[in-house]
Formats: sequence, structure tokens, C-alpha cells
Amino acid sequence: MHPKPGRFIDPLSDFGFKHLFGNEPNKDILIDFLNQLFKGQKEITDLTYNTTEHAGDTEEFKKIFFDLLCTGKNGEQFIIEMQRAEQRNFSDRAVFYTSRLINEQLPKGQSHWNIELKEVYLIAILEFNFKHNTTDRYLHNVSLTNTDTGEIFYNKLGYKFLELPKFVKTEAELETDLDRWSYLLKHMSHLDKVPAVLNKRVFQKIFKIAEVSNLTKEEKAMYDSNLKSRWDYENSIEFAREEAEERGIEKGRHEEALDIAREMKKDGVATAQIAKFTKLSIEEIEKL
Repeated sequence: MHPKPGRFIDPLSDFGFKHLFGNEPNKDILIDFLNQLFKGQKEITDLTYNTTEHAGDTEEFKKIFFDLLCTGKNGEQFIIEMQRAEQRNFSDRAVFYTSRLINEQLPKGQSHWNIELKEVYLIAILEFNFKHNTTDRYLHNVSLTNTDTGEIFYNKLGYKFLELPKFVKTEAELETDLDRWSYLLKHMSHLDKVPAVLNKRVFQKIFKIAEVSNLTKEEKAMYDSNLKSRWDYENSIEFAREEAEERGIEKGRHEEALDIAREMKKDGVATAQIAKFTKLSIEEIEKL
């Protein structure tokens, strides 16, 4: 049985993510979110939405699709990705995406190097934890640095990874606007009212747009279909996990029975009696 949709759309669903962040008339929402992520580093004053499909110039450059791609006032580019499930080689994909945008800055046919590159950033909102990352920090700022000194080697390329599972603050513990953004992203689909702590104008606007009752008939159909696909996927993953665990338990029990049978054989216990006690077949016991 699928859970009942809440009052507000899920901002981490494909539909919800693009509905809230991917519309030019409401780009102030994305601008505010990015400014909280880049606070103390840079300020974004305007954004232009770009096509999310990028085809390669040649056969070896495969076509890629971004969730969102925007250009700032000074030409800097922002790739914004939403990743619900853990993917193999996700870090490699992040580097590949930014490398594609850097490569495209070199004019075709140019044989000498005399251009100044624009900034390129990838922002990823994650519903899973990075493997091998044992820190409690939920926001990771990654850049090219000198590993001996920690100094920034190149400040025009950066990655920001928001690990939502590690964000555990309660409503009463929210201090910064980035805290509030993280809380909204993680909990909005489960809320039945707008929390008082999210009284900033941009948050009020988000909740108004996210109200399921405000969706058009077509939008509601798209959202429902998106949710069903997500729930079906999650159910299949959960079923596969339970099956794997059950197989692991059965395998463990079988190995334990084999160990017991070996000890009983050493003690000279009859094969038929071992089989009765361990539930193993006569053939398995005789091979030990």
C-alpha cells in the first residue's frame, strides 16, 4: 500500500524539485538557496536557466542530462543535482559533469591557450550518505587544494554536497537559514502546516507553491505519477534488501549446521543421526 500524499509536495521528488527550483518566474527561490550554500564565499544576484540536455560535439562525448543548469550574472555556471539513491561512481559523475562545462568554454578550432575560464560549480542534494565519510558534517565544500598547505589551488571549480540524512536538527534547534533550508527539504512533504520558524518571505512563497491543492490538474497527475514511480522503486529496493537478509540468515544457519555435523562425525555419531539432528542431507554429511 502506498502512503497518502501530504499537504505539500515532496521537494526531493523529480516533479517537486523542478516545480520549486526550476521555474524562471520563481528563480528567487533558487537564488536564495544558493546564497545560503555560498554564504561568505560569493553572492548570486541573478540567474538564467539553461537547457539541461548537453550533447557531445563528437562520438566520444556522450549526451548528458542535468537536473538543473543555471548561469549567474558574471557567467559562472551552476549544476544543481538531486540524488535520492546512492549511485556507484557518483563522485566520478560529478567531476565529469563539471569537466564537460569547462571543456565547452574553449572556442572550437582554437589551437592556443589564451582564455580565462568562468567559474563552474556542482551542487548536489543527497538523500544518502557518502561511503567512507565518517564526519557528522552534512554540508561538504570541495575544491582543488594544495594537500600540503590546505590552500586553495584553483577557486573557479567547486562542489557542494548536502547530505540530508546527517541533518538531524529539530525545529527548535534551527539557527541559520541554511539550517532552515535543510529542514524544509528534508521534512516539508510530512508537514501539515508551515512551521513558525520558517517565516522568511522566500519560505512562505515555497509553501504556497508547494501546496498540493494549488497544483493544476495536469501538474497533480504528473506529481502522482512521479510519487507512484518513487514508491514502487523504494518497495522493490526494500524487498530486495529483505530477500538478501533472509538468504544471509539461511546461509548462516546452513554453515552452522555443517560445523556441527563435522564435530559429530569426529565423535563417531552415525550419519543418519547427524542428519536427523542437523536437518542436513545424507549426501552433504558424507562429503564432509
